[in-house]
Amino acid sequence: MRTAILVEDDRIAVIDPTNRTADQPGTDVIDGRGKAVFPGLSNCHTHLHLTHSRGIQEDFGFPSSLRFPSTVAAFMSQEELGVFAALGAIEAIRSGTTGLIEIGFDVPSYAAVIARSGLRLVLAQSCSDVVADAVATSAMFSPARADASLQRVAETIERWHGAEGGRITCCVAAHAPEACSPALLRAARTLAESRRLRYTIHLCQSRWEIEQVMRQRGVRPTEYLSQNEFLGPDLIAAHCRFMTPSEVSLLGRSRAFVSHNAAMAARRAAAPPIQALATAGCTIAMGSDNMAEDMVEVMRTGLFMERVARQDAQSPQPEDVLEWAARNGANALGHGQIAGSLEVGKKADLFVVDARRPNLVPAVRIVSAFVHNGQPADIEAVMVDGRWLMRDRKVLTLDEKNIVTRAEAIGQRAWRQLVEKYPDVSFPIRLPRGGAA
Repeated sequence: MRTAILVEDDRIAVIDPTNRTADQPGTDVIDGRGKAVFPGLSNCHTHLHLTHSRGIQEDFGFPSSLRFPSTVAAFMSQEELGVFAALGAIEAIRSGTTGLIEIGFDVPSYAAVIARSGLRLVLAQSCSDVVADAVATSAMFSPARADASLQRVAETIERWHGAEGGRITCCVAAHAPEACSPALLRAARTLAESRRLRYTIHLCQSRWEIEQVMRQRGVRPTEYLSQNEFLGPDLIAAHCRFMTPSEVSLLGRSRAFVSHNAAMAARRAAAPPIQALATAGCTIAMGSDNMAEDMVEVMRTGLFMERVARQDAQSPQPEDVLEWAARNGANALGHGQIAGSLEVGKKADLFVVDARRPNLVPAVRIVSAFVHNGQPADIEAVMVDGRWLMRDRKVLTLDEKNIVTRAEAIGQRAWRQLVEKYPDVSFPIRLPRGGAA
């Protein structure tokens, strides 16, 4: 269909199927022949800075079977971790992401870096009150640690919520059921509600998590959250991989959002009960989780996983999965009134696909072609708030070449330092010396 989209300032002003709008004087006209315009994708669960572990931690399960006493991040400065967060932001832009939630224990240290990306960001500083190393033993919880953790969340909200003309907002992140006491769960939700924010948590991410919560609390993770009034329609529950029918029912009745992190779930050999969660009342959104920001891959993996799980070659359809990643994702992040679909009056958060790429032709049904066969390389432009973040396949808001070069050097160095510091720890990978292999 030959349709013109007119963007004025930061919003979609006209969607004109007659294509006459393109002839208005003074308009910067983009030739859309052979192109397709999609609503921007929303990544509802990610950790941009963990791109530093790409190519390694995907292959050792969760919790990781690598038994280093330290993380590779401990061998990097805060500024260097910001380089990896920026690297993740670049990959996000290149895969059609326009909005995302960044979750971590040190988000303020690199918030300014990723703010420069131009993405519609939700910053989620994590809180936890479990005493270090206690989860593996007796799981002690510290009120002082809870207070300090929540204070950092509150400071992040005070500094960043509503920044950049509202493009940056905040969310309260309780880390995980095994890492949060009842008091912290209640306080985190109270803080979120007092500021009218969403809140999020890793939920039923691993069998290890379930074992820890069962040992600590005598109930399963979703039941523990329910007992402590943490479930609700403003909750974004990430993962939800290992849930019993009763947990599905509890979460569904609360009308929570679920971030289906399909690509990472597949890497972890897990398949969350997505159809059951949706039937129970949850809204399904999507996220990339660790090491990768490719939301095109996330959509395709989600489609394939669900068809296998349902034993149904026709359900879900590609349009359903795009709905999860675009409209539902925007709703989950609190952006539903302004983003998630191409509508007059909404923000101009969108991406442009070259529909004449060999893997997409014939573009008879472009959504299906893109979800089944699309690649980030097919995306030639990305816009947020009416501003081009990428155009003609060039990222405009961040220095991609410099960031990639620096990330490569930092990552190579830090992983070598980690392995050299702990020579007795089994590490079945041969790292290249002095640079990439």
